[in-house]
Amino acid sequence: MPAVFAVAVAALATIVGLGVPPVAAPTTSSPRPVRPCAELAGDLRAPGAAAHVTSATVTAATGDAPEYCDVRGYVEGTIQFRLQLPTKTYGGRYLQYGCSGFCGELTAPVFPECGGIPGRDVAVATTDDGHVGHTTFRWVDGRWAADDQAARDNWSFRAPHAVSVVAKRVIARYYGAPPRTSYFSGCSNGGREAMLLAQRYPHDFDGLIARGPAHAVGALLGVYETWVARSNTGPDGAPIITAQKLPALHDAALAACDSGDGLVDGQIDDPRACRFDPSTIACQGAELPGCLTPTQVEAARRLYTGPTDAAGRRLYPGGQPVGSELAWDGWIIPKPSYGGAFNIMLADNYLRYAGYPIGTPHSSIEDFDFSVEEFDRLTAEAVKGNAMNTDLSEFRRAGGKLIMWHGWSDQVIPPVGTLDYYQRLWQRDGGLHATQQYARVFMVPGAYHCLGGDRLNEFDPFPALIRWVEKGAAPQSITAQFRDQAGAVQRTRPVFAYPTRARYDGTGSIDDARNFVPAPPARPLADVISWAGDNQHHVPGPVAP
Repeated sequence: MPAVFAVAVAALATIVGLGVPPVAAPTTSSPRPVRPCAELAGDLRAPGAAAHVTSATVTAATGDAPEYCDVRGYVEGTIQFRLQLPTKTYGGRYLQYGCSGFCGELTAPVFPECGGIPGRDVAVATTDDGHVGHTTFRWVDGRWAADDQAARDNWSFRAPHAVSVVAKRVIARYYGAPPRTSYFSGCSNGGREAMLLAQRYPHDFDGLIARGPAHAVGALLGVYETWVARSNTGPDGAPIITAQKLPALHDAALAACDSGDGLVDGQIDDPRACRFDPSTIACQGAELPGCLTPTQVEAARRLYTGPTDAAGRRLYPGGQPVGSELAWDGWIIPKPSYGGAFNIMLADNYLRYAGYPIGTPHSSIEDFDFSVEEFDRLTAEAVKGNAMNTDLSEFRRAGGKLIMWHGWSDQVIPPVGTLDYYQRLWQRDGGLHATQQYARVFMVPGAYHCLGGDRLNEFDPFPALIRWVEKGAAPQSITAQFRDQAGAVQRTRPVFAYPTRARYDGTGSIDDARNFVPAPPARPLADVISWAGDNQHHVPGPVAP
């Protein structure tokens, strides 16, 4: 959640071996504007979404973007949007981005690296989800939700749909026709929005990308993040595990788990295959940076385990993945430059302002009770924003395609929750093969939440999604890579559609994707996790007009 999801920069230039070829522009003639950009300003009425375009101006081309018509406006009541329409290079595609955390900021959309003219043939849009945050990091501010149900509903489910309707109407006015194909891409809360669109608005988009999705948003923000915050906070309010201890903890996790996939390569391909015990680096005398005190050992165990009630019942599917330790700094452990820890800010704002029905008692990180009763109190509001429904039958019938992907070292949202949802989905569909005709999952070893990673830090499924939607070519594998700070690619690795895994063929560099082959799962699939939110997978949630 700490960053708006953007398509990985320059991914196509470094795709090799098992990677995918560049995406061609649509073969039919590219649409050209049928009216001046400035004429787009004014009132606009779309089905269920009256809107106002407040400005429309031409912006000159730069090295990263084409010349475009910069359209800004809002959907009644307060959903701001920004739409960028190429004036000369548009190829008929529309891409809308999701936003992170509580959103609350209108960012400039990114032209993706794909198409006949890289980065220049796609109309792109963003939204603030209907409110403005007022803290330094606007996406952690939840005060806007305290007494405003309409604002809550905008963030929970209405904004992405409303903006899609309005943006397509503006595109039709400018080019004389609606987009040929429409796409949505988001991470974290934006990943939740992608899944929500498939579930509740199955005709809005042809293709969706959900990265690290916060699909069980109420339990995630209200219970899981609160558990993480409390697990690593001492009686004095200071962090129990400090940033200085993270390298030693991570090294111990790698030592225990790296070889579990048959290859020692500095990354853990599937943390579930290892049972790491942090007591292996317990201090034997004086406390040093390379060891953990008994209190720190217990805190680490709680972080890896995830939230439970007093009887041991799970209140969220999963805990911190083994291998994510280096990414805890700033998320779980406060950074002075951030003014605290993002995890604490987000969880406390949710419990104080957004998590419970308006007019009912709220809670806080300090006061929250880890019980099924308190979990149920959060559910009344959570179901409005959750994207947990496994009925995607209408999306499938509409021809939609969904790519979900998650980093195995995601420090914000446990990756096993995505696999829990995916198995429930294919069990409802009647089998994995049926689901893979329209929805596929990719699990990226070592990747963090939304951006970065320890061994693989770039993964771009957008070109593969375009081919799937427009050519019917379902992605079998997508190449991930690690790019160092100087911009040099140090590792490429194929990521196969789950549950297929990558296996080293025994020849050549382990940093070259061409030396890996697909392999069946190492064990029978048993990804469903029994937890307090089991029954929410059959709740469709509200639908905006």
